[in-house]
Amino acid sequence: METLLKDLIKKILEEVGEDPSREGLQNTPERVEKSLKFLTSGYSVNIEELVNGALFHEDYDEMVIVKDIDLFSMCEHHMLPFIGKCHVAYLPKGKIIGLSKIPRIVDAFSRRLQVQERLTNQIAHSLQEILKPIGVGVVVEALHLCMCMRGVAKQNSYTTTSSMLGSFKQDARTRGEFLSLIPPQGTRR
Repeated sequence: METLLKDLIKKILEEVGEDPSREGLQNTPERVEKSLKFLTSGYSVNIEELVNGALFHEDYDEMVIVKDIDLFSMCEHHMLPFIGKCHVAYLPKGKIIGLSKIPRIVDAFSRRLQVQERLTNQIAHSLQEILKPIGVGVVVEALHLCMCMRGVAKQNSYTTTSSMLGSFKQDARTRGEFLSLIPPQGTRR
């Protein structure tokens, strides 16, 4: 007989000392199962299908930035959330991407069990592969609940990661322009 995720969650409730049959918990296994399936739905996303041809030939060679993209993911070490902002920039080389595709790509990779460093790289490398631009820059700033709720219990510690490819890695001026256009965490409205 196949074990369902909801059955495992019911067992977890029992193991932590709860009664899964009490009124407030009766539907919790099903709700948690549904929630976990959504939070890990990125595993089934095909990035090429997600982009769906939303690439356009355009004679534009200045920086394109989509900043303050809300990001929600789950730490693969403790399965606790980390939340923050993602900032993405690229320098086109004859092709641009539909702007809504960038947050969708961020979501596809963040809806997996992750470490922030890998997530940042996956977003950057995906855009590099899709667009073949002059360069790509990605910065992620996130608050990890595994650091806030347990362990060192530091409630206001943000982690910042970056992935710079092409001109963003090779040219300090390009990198500097990008970084100057995304204000540091804590100075946002």
